[in-house]
Amino acid sequence: MSETKIIGLFEKFLKKESLFENKSVLQSQHVPEELSHRDDQIDQIAAILAPALRNDKPSNLFLYGKTGTGKTVATKYISQKLTEVARTQGVPLKILYLNCKLKRVADTEYRLIAELTRMLGKNIPFTGLPTDEVYNSFFEVIEQQKGVVIIVLDEIDQLVAKAGDDIIYNLTRVNADLKHSQIALVGISNDLIFADNLDPRVKSSLSEEEIVFPPYNALQIQTILKNRADKAFKLDVIAPGVIQKCAAYAAREHGDARRALELLRVAAELAEREGQDLVSLKYVDHAEEKIEKDRMLEIVKTQPQQHKLTLYSICSLSEAPKIYTGDAYEVYREYCKQVSMRPLTQRRFSDIIGELDMLGIINAKVISKGRYGRTREISLSIGKHTLPKVEEILKETLMV
Repeated sequence: MSETKIIGLFEKFLKKESLFENKSVLQSQHVPEELSHRDDQIDQIAAILAPALRNDKPSNLFLYGKTGTGKTVATKYISQKLTEVARTQGVPLKILYLNCKLKRVADTEYRLIAELTRMLGKNIPFTGLPTDEVYNSFFEVIEQQKGVVIIVLDEIDQLVAKAGDDIIYNLTRVNADLKHSQIALVGISNDLIFADNLDPRVKSSLSEEEIVFPPYNALQIQTILKNRADKAFKLDVIAPGVIQKCAAYAAREHGDARRALELLRVAAELAEREGQDLVSLKYVDHAEEKIEKDRMLEIVKTQPQQHKLTLYSICSLSEAPKIYTGDAYEVYREYCKQVSMRPLTQRRFSDIIGELDMLGIINAKVISKGRYGRTREISLSIGKHTLPKVEEILKETLMV
């Protein structure tokens, strides 16, 4: 495309009035003034963290639930309110939020402690110091707060997977040596059994309280979308039924409100790109296809080889009436021979099935087979338009 055409395209875009009033309202990191359908969870979080306003250490807290069930936004919402009250009351309270999925921030113990230290105002190099020295700097800067420091570790399971669970133990043990300050941990995880896999001494040192966030249903997601859409869009640009359809798609995906917001935003972007004044139902379908394809392909590309081979085994059985773990495992063992890969045990294979389920690539439902025990019935969550491309990526990377 020539320079003149590109400039013309940009000028045409600028002349066209946007459908959006405030697009940021539809972003997952936006914290609304009011949270719908999470009153019980908000009340529980507030009650557990409230002692910090008296300069007392709150209990450590763990929040569990599928992606898009409001864990992060509820925590940020309470953190904002807690910080506001602490400021007006003159209480020395600090709340540090860190997403452990971010690379180069929480992939090693050194980097995590260094980042927390930097967040409290002391500069630490990204590499080069002994870990003990970094902990000493962290300890000093915590003591200088002379109050409670609440550390929120979002996607804490990612931290433990990359850096081990010793870091959680070390953070909880810091309190034993602090005289003027105290640390409380808030862990957020999509993995409902995350704590069960921790070292017993780590789990014991946490003494955590737990709150589970259930998935939203379609009607609840509709309310959330309607509230956000009223602020995000110009008047009368959303066609009837669009919000309901976005909610229905997201309710099918584990009640994921984040996905519903993304769906509505992308549908509007696609309509705007085509110069439309109205976001109609067809753009919701286009957005669903685009998001699913982009998301699935990105997830599949970044999986370890054993995860890819497990998924390829399941894909090869996609035409079967029902897929059980045992059947998929037998196919997986055959593929291992073809690609000269050492097969995992059936137990580890089953663990990978659970991980793929958590990622939303498959659905794995535990069923009873009577005296033959329990197994998982597996179905693919990959759309029929996306499946061929997924299989092509798996074939290329696995050389099957």
